[in-house]
Parts: sequence; C-alpha cells; structure tokens
Amino acid sequence: MVVTFDTTGLQRVDETTWMHPGTGDRIIQQVTNSPLGEPVWLEDVPAMRRNLATGYAQMGCLIEAEPVLLGGVRGVCQLVKVPIPNAPAGLVFLANIFLAKADRYVMFGCSAAEQGITGMRETTIMATLGVGLDGWVLPHPYAPDVRSALPFHRGDDPAWDAQYPDHPLTRVRAWVRWVTATATVDPGFAALPEFVPSRPGPGAGHHHG
Repeated sequence: MVVTFDTTGLQRVDETTWMHPGTGDRIIQQVTNSPLGEPVWLEDVPAMRRNLATGYAQMGCLIEAEPVLLGGVRGVCQLVKVPIPNAPAGLVFLANIFLAKADRYVMFGCSAAEQGITGMRETTIMATLGVGLDGWVLPHPYAPDVRSALPFHRGDDPAWDAQYPDHPLTRVRAWVRWVTATATVDPGFAALPEFVPSRPGPGAGHHHG
C-alpha cells in the first residue's frame, strides 16, 4: 500500500476498502496509474478550490478543500457531501485525500453516511441560530456564483462538530486529523516527481510559500 495506516478494529472489505463495524464508515485507498485530471492544483489554491466547487456542484456540494501533508507528502483533502444513493433522504460525507505525482495519484478517503433520522444536525443548529432557510444557506466561499445540488450552509462549519461528535461530518473530519497525524507514505511514492497540471492556471509561476 502507498499509504500505511492503523487498521486495528477495521474489517477488510476488499483490496482497497476497510469498514468500521461500529459506524459502517468506509476507508478506501486507490492508486490510479495516470496523472490527476485537474487543470489547477497546489500551485494556485484559490483557482483549484473554485474548480472543485464547480465540479462537485453537479452531484452534491464541496464543503472544503484544504492542502494537507500526509506522511510528509503534499496533497489536498476534499470534503464533500452527496445524497445517499438510492435512498429517499440522508447524506454521505466524504473526506478524500489526493496525493498526486507526475504519472499517478492516490486517493485515500473516508466516507460516513447519515443513519436513522437524517438532518438532525441541521435542524437543531438552525433552531439554535434562529434563522430561516434564507439565513441558513450561504454563497459558496470558493465560488459564490455556483449553485450546487446540495446547499452550502451554516451547519457545515467545523465549529459545530464538538456539539455533534457522532455526526458523519464530524467523524470524517476527525478521521482526517487522525490519518494526517499517524499515517505513513511509501518512500518510493514520496520520491516520485511532483504532479504539474497540464494547463497552467492563472497565477502559475507565482509561488506563495
């Protein structure tokens, strides 16, 4: 495996997937032997975020996209919400960390789905804030003009996570903190040439350290 992490207590589902038996959360690791198909990456984070927000808008909503360091390798963590497939209600929250090199990339992620009564976090936060739907939904911070299939709203703020420790969004954020602190990356992969997007975006060549 490119990324090695502590699998204690996890059930192996297949070659690329593990499951947490208590929550049903899934951890997946997939290596793709071709360059990442993103026109802008870490060389222009605002443009990358705008592209990702636009891309995920068709299926759900990008909550955040953050540069991360995993096992000493630079990557991007994309936190996304999408509807549960073939279900009348409920969301799946995905935290996918992409480590991209010149000729291949790894997607290492965790997905957690709402179970039981869905939307409880949103309903209770809305009541706490005393806002209606018009004050609840926010323009997307990365792409204010984009209308996504699921709204970007106040309840996605990590400031609420402590009050909802069992919520799937809280769980995937906790997973990201855990793996970025503890996982290791295969030195052979880490030593590969860096990924350079094929179409330089605006601001390419200006490095912001």
